Amino acid sequence: MKIAIVCYPTFGGSGVVATELGLELAKKGHEIHFITYKQPVRLSLLNPSIHFHEVNVPNYPLFHYQPYELALSSKLVDMAKLHQIDVLHVHYAIPHAYAGYMAKKMLEEDGIFIPMITTLHGTDITLVGNHPFYKTAVTFSINQSDFVTSVSHSLKEDTYRLFDIKKDIHVIPNFIEIDENKHSDTSQVCQRSVLANSNERIITHISNFRKVKRIPDVIQTFYRIQKEIPSKLMMVGEGPEKIHAEKLCDELGISDKVIFFGNSNDIEQILKYSDLFLLPSETESFGLAALEAMAFKVPVISSNSGGIPEVNKEGVSGYLSNVGDIDEMSKNAIKILKDDAVLHQFKESAFQVAKKYDISTIMPLYEDLYNQAIQLTKSKK
Repeated sequence: MKIAIVCYPTFGGSGVVATELGLELAKKGHEIHFITYKQPVRLSLLNPSIHFHEVNVPNYPLFHYQPYELALSSKLVDMAKLHQIDVLHVHYAIPHAYAGYMAKKMLEEDGIFIPMITTLHGTDITLVGNHPFYKTAVTFSINQSDFVTSVSHSLKEDTYRLFDIKKDIHVIPNFIEIDENKHSDTSQVCQRSVLANSNERIITHISNFRKVKRIPDVIQTFYRIQKEIPSKLMMVGEGPEKIHAEKLCDELGISDKVIFFGNSNDIEQILKYSDLFLLPSETESFGLAALEAMAFKVPVISSNSGGIPEVNKEGVSGYLSNVGDIDEMSKNAIKILKDDAVLHQFKESAFQVAKKYDISTIMPLYEDLYNQAIQLTKSKK
């Protein structure tokens, strides 16, 4: 199949999922065309089956906000014709589903019929998409998609609750590439001693440092943990809450125990040596960061909001608490970290849970949907 993928090319979860999916599809012989405004951060173009097409938005003084969706839909039409695309897969409802629909209609004028799959990832529905300014267009775009998927049952329920959706929504969870060799790989540049002393536990948080991630809760939970157990906190990511987090660490007197990495390409190396992952978010549509940690045998202390309980299994891969319950989160963290045998058991259990989300298990679900969409489009001609 020739598959066009539209996504945000950033460090965010939807872009990562879309990119990893495309890379894996290419390994199976499909021809993948990424269409977005810059090359996705995890995209390698060394595979001859992978292509990147940049969407250029002319900068005219007439426009206060440049019309990206207009440029995107035009680019989709051009690339679909040039490369004879079989199926269009758009990730994130805004503005991709809308631009995809417009491209479909323009192509139909030339007798070209291409099915569109729309994957909902979270904030495109629960935060941005539900805004009155966008809600009508988002509802229309989703309903005009040939197939719709969401990354969790929680997000599916939110979509039906917030929008007047007439389509069936297929739940296809996010995924991770499981590689058991990563845990024993000694070739990594980063060594544990760079991050912490041998007697210290390593605790990690990875996010875009937005308010919804409840960064102060991460800091406060760690503050309680380090009182009981020698430990260091690895903070990976960038965002508006980072400056406040650094200030809070200084106020609590733990700046020497917290490392802020910014957006890092060494996430795997950091997770390899981590003992615990903190994810106290206000809400998560899925909790991809938690799954990535679990794939490196890192148990998770998290909130019980959104789709997180579908990933982090209570008492197995970690513990769940109500949003904002810092005391319980820190107590559960100490419960895991204080005993080597208990920590080892949680690490192994977290990995076993993560294996259920291996990309080799999830990817065929998308392939099946692509085939269904193509057959459905052929039957309508």
